[in-house]
Amino acid sequence: QVQLVESGGGLVQAGGSLRLSCAASGRTFSTYAMGWFRQAPGKEREFVAAINWAGDNTYYADSVKSRFTISRGGAKNTVYLQMNSLKPEDTAVYYCATRGFPRATMLEHEYEYWGQGTQVTVSS
Repeated sequence: QVQLVESGGGLVQAGGSLRLSCAASGRTFSTYAMGWFRQAPGKEREFVAAINWAGDNTYYADSVKSRFTISRGGAKNTVYLQMNSLKPEDTAVYYCATRGFPRATMLEHEYEYWGQGTQVTVSS
């Protein structure tokens, strides 16, 4: 079993920044991609960003491109989401996810393990 624990959420004013972290532990795969998704109140969960095992290939949703940056820690078991120029529409619960393959994907159903989520609230 793989455990994912997110941290770093909170309340920030529009235009501000937050950095989310997600640490993987337990029976992690030998190589695994990681991703971030979010779910706003009353909406479906949506893709935000993903990164491959090596950390050299990333994907972003159009809505966050150029504002958010996904990266992996040196030990590879941690993934970060640096969020700049935040907007009220970025308000959501942010989830970290992982899959047992090195290649990243934007497809939610291809991720096998999920964290509990961390709330991000952006005030106008």
